[in-house]
Amino acid sequence: MTKQAYGLIAHRDVEVNGVRLHVAEQGEGPVVLLLHGFPESWYSWRHQFAPLVEAGYRVVAVDQRGYGRSEQPESVDAYTLLHLVGDVVGLIGALGGGPVVLVGHDWGAPVAWTTATLRPDLVRGVAGLSVPPVPTLGLPPLAQARERFGEGFYQIYFQRPGVADAELARDPHATFRRILYSGSGDRPRSEQPRAWVVPEGQTLLDGLPEPEKLPDWFSEADIEAFVADVAGLGERAFTGGLNWYRNIDRNNELLAGLHGRPVEVPALYVAGDRDMVGALIPEEAMTLLLEHLAPKLVRRVTLPGVGHWTQQEAPAEVNAALLDFLGHLDG
Repeated sequence: MTKQAYGLIAHRDVEVNGVRLHVAEQGEGPVVLLLHGFPESWYSWRHQFAPLVEAGYRVVAVDQRGYGRSEQPESVDAYTLLHLVGDVVGLIGALGGGPVVLVGHDWGAPVAWTTATLRPDLVRGVAGLSVPPVPTLGLPPLAQARERFGEGFYQIYFQRPGVADAELARDPHATFRRILYSGSGDRPRSEQPRAWVVPEGQTLLDGLPEPEKLPDWFSEADIEAFVADVAGLGERAFTGGLNWYRNIDRNNELLAGLHGRPVEVPALYVAGDRDMVGALIPEEAMTLLLEHLAPKLVRRVTLPGVGHWTQQEAPAEVNAALLDFLGHLDG
């Protein structure tokens, strides 16, 4: 185990579930464990540390398996939701045991929802940002996505071995800049939230515009921080994260026995009204999912003008929602 100071946030490596995970932590008190999504790292939670620590919580943000400074197993099969839940369970044990509060964004949300469903003894509350619980607690099967959006749908594009890996790793700075901007609420107002579809013969980034200037919520320094987390990985800079997508159908098979099982702990759901997830899950379906799969939902928060990167685009609003939720759990 290694540990070093990084400002007021301590960084260390922890061995859990057969992998080495990098964690950033600060504060004392009940644990709030933050789970990032694609293509990010612990750094996506940079705005949550101070407010939660000041409120009396121990905040822990992890680079999940395959991301950032954490270990990247070679086998695609090593990235199923059951592996990822196992990582969280092991990490909770390494942090002193549960129960903890889980907060997941993007891919981190299915990990959080699934952990809360399988191990409610370790989770006293769960917050999902952007992605709600779905019937299998993962993502819909690729056949459904192919039928709705075609062969160019980004999740299907990601299935091709080495293709997206090489594209995204070619210039990590441009990858983070264009993905973060294009998925945000700051893209042109004329553009409605839509699923990312790669035209035949093009790449994902070909369809994601370069911003004329960076939005106020992220800077060149922020991009450099994300780039630093994948430095030295070469063509595998994004392979770990892409391998999560390559297990979508396998997750549906492995978790088939949980189909329709609700999350039986108090829950919070936060999303922007310009999030592309809204193009994947219509409002009526979203309401039904939350109603049936999160029966202990304390609150649903919709952030006007905000896109996919909720905790980065609207940190004050997200922090207020989290603190309100934590107060409900502690009350």
